[in-house]
Amino acid sequence: MAKYIFVTGGVVSSVGKGITAASIGKVLKSRNISVTIQKLDPYINVDPGTMSPYQHGEVYVTQDGAETDLDLGHYERFIDTDLTTASSVTTGQIYSSIIAQERQGVFLGGTIQVVPHVTNEIKRRFREVAEQSKANVVIVEVGGTVGDIEGLPFLEAIRQMRSDMGRENILYVHVTLLPYLSSTGELKTKPTQHSVNELRRIGIQPDVIVCRSDYPITEDIRDKIALFCDVDRRAVLPLPTLPIIYETPIVLEEAGLGELILEMLDLPQRSGDLREWRHLVEQMKEPTEPLHIAIVGKYVELHDAYISVREALRHAAVYHNRDVDIHWIQSEDLERDGDSLLRSVQGIVVPGGFGVRCIEGMIIAARYARENEIPYLGLCLGMQVMVIEYARHVLNSPQPNSTEFDEGTPYPVIDLLPEQRHLQEKGGTMRLGGYPCHLVKESRAASAYMEDVVYERHRHRFEFNNDFRETLERAGMVFSGLSPDGRLVEISEVRDHPFMVGTQFHPEFHSRPNRPHPLFRDFIEVAKEALLEGDQRPLPL
Repeated sequence: MAKYIFVTGGVVSSVGKGITAASIGKVLKSRNISVTIQKLDPYINVDPGTMSPYQHGEVYVTQDGAETDLDLGHYERFIDTDLTTASSVTTGQIYSSIIAQERQGVFLGGTIQVVPHVTNEIKRRFREVAEQSKANVVIVEVGGTVGDIEGLPFLEAIRQMRSDMGRENILYVHVTLLPYLSSTGELKTKPTQHSVNELRRIGIQPDVIVCRSDYPITEDIRDKIALFCDVDRRAVLPLPTLPIIYETPIVLEEAGLGELILEMLDLPQRSGDLREWRHLVEQMKEPTEPLHIAIVGKYVELHDAYISVREALRHAAVYHNRDVDIHWIQSEDLERDGDSLLRSVQGIVVPGGFGVRCIEGMIIAARYARENEIPYLGLCLGMQVMVIEYARHVLNSPQPNSTEFDEGTPYPVIDLLPEQRHLQEKGGTMRLGGYPCHLVKESRAASAYMEDVVYERHRHRFEFNNDFRETLERAGMVFSGLSPDGRLVEISEVRDHPFMVGTQFHPEFHSRPNRPHPLFRDFIEVAKEALLEGDQRPLPL
């Protein structure tokens, strides 16, 4: 029978629950305890797939095709385990399931209520992820902040779990913020006390309190929180803001979290082994010469929209003993000012996105990379704009485009598949999750992967239009990754370019801190080689 750790957050949102949950998973895995992680999101959307990045940040896609919260990316990167649809639960999913059952007569005419029907459905999801994963410990992060009205059914469900499963099988971890008052020069514990009081009013007594702060937490503060929140002093753990998120498991381990969890959940006493992880963090801390890499997108002012891309670049840079200095370039600025913003970078990444806004700026980035032999990595939309730009170059026309952006283009090099054109709903209508990609021998993609077939995660509707395949191939484009039947283009390359590769899928979702994705790894390698060979492009001021 699995044991459960429930992670809640207090005082403010974005306090670090996701990183804490992921770090708990890493601490336990270092003791050879199998874990899985689940995220509860209180919003009524079924999933974040139709939500704006400005509302929700990145949409992370699991191997089985679930569109999920970005925290699942943190989970996978820390515990190095592919999660599934069962790891993402929203209020919208819960109510959709209950209403569907009610319409089918499952409840035999009874009145449907939050307790027990909604809470029972939530608890069923807890058991489902445990059964599917066969994990010893299931870590569940409750999204939002204690006190939010939307999160109350989730909190009630986790409260019931202690009665259902027994005290020795349930652990509550509360992550809270200690705000700093500059006028008095002190950290304040009162918001934490109020947050814990709200949890206790609901019926949940936290076993561990993780205290987030931008300043050092004194022993007196820990004593005060332990006293007023009725928590063992050993279980009040300081977690200062860290420059490298991957250091979090190390800090929590040194604070005694691993031993506490084993003791409180009556798990076998085992020593943790984070030596490899510590070495990785030390590498990240080591000052090295930076590579200047541009991320050209339409949401760059919100870095969370591209968090997996950013982390994949960092993973690859560490692999090559380099730092990466990311230049966040709004593609609209390229439309206005031309390519001058790109002249100080050693590589260009164009990530995914939807809609016509900013597309011409991305095409400018692709043209600049092609003409100046700058390493270029296009991800999903980034591949599509690379193809559009190349088609404009080959056909000597500004008209090649995607029908997503121009339905009347005479050269629809990117288009919907015929079977997709009748679809009306937006949610869940894309090619989602892992699909096989067969690699063409003697291509850059094949040399990066060193495999014949790979499985990569997709999130898109529009595809390369095969009507233009022969024309672009003759002109120098290599279609180096294809679906098993050869119908769908998965990877495109520009021949005789140091590195100009576009993927229809999202390779960033498979990158890990200690195992960078092969395409990101080789992209950074080429950028590094260009720098070592004396690239004289001016560095930014």
